[in-house]
Amino acid sequence: MISPPSPGAPGGPNGPGGGYGYPQPGSTQAPPGYQQQQQQQPLTWSITIGPDREYFMAMMQRSGPEAAGLNLPAYSPEQQRPLSGNQLTIGRRRHSTGDTPDIDLSVPPEDPGVSHQHAVLVQQPDGSWAVVDQNSTNGTTVNGAEDPIQPFVPVPLQDGDRVHVGAWTTITIRRG
Repeated sequence: MISPPSPGAPGGPNGPGGGYGYPQPGSTQAPPGYQQQQQQQPLTWSITIGPDREYFMAMMQRSGPEAAGLNLPAYSPEQQRPLSGNQLTIGRRRHSTGDTPDIDLSVPPEDPGVSHQHAVLVQQPDGSWAVVDQNSTNGTTVNGAEDPIQPFVPVPLQDGDRVHVGAWTTITIRRG
């Protein structure tokens, strides 16, 4: 005859972990095979917008004589803001119509290389972001690439990626 485990034995009614593989009443331990569902926090993203000397110098080397009169602003504080909603437009305010993009680069010091409708940051289904160039005059590059991204094609962005628009503006995307 097989006897049940004695009280206090592992797996027994009063042993560690409770009776017969289940926790004792009041225990915070989950029964075997039970996986607690962790609540996922929504991903939060933010951007930092500011002039970028390295990008400006690379742009000047690739530009023609029309860029000769451009100067990097002596002072332009970085702006930080959260990414919210499904998309954010990047460009310059159109004074004739009053249309203002979500990220308005016409505020002093205005970046003259930014189109009125330059690019869009678009939230992806997984919560990450992508950038889409809107067929801008001077293009949009990512992470210092020499060639601009293709217009109207979303380019996925990762934490720390840098989106370059205009003559000197860099938008750095951060997760968390």
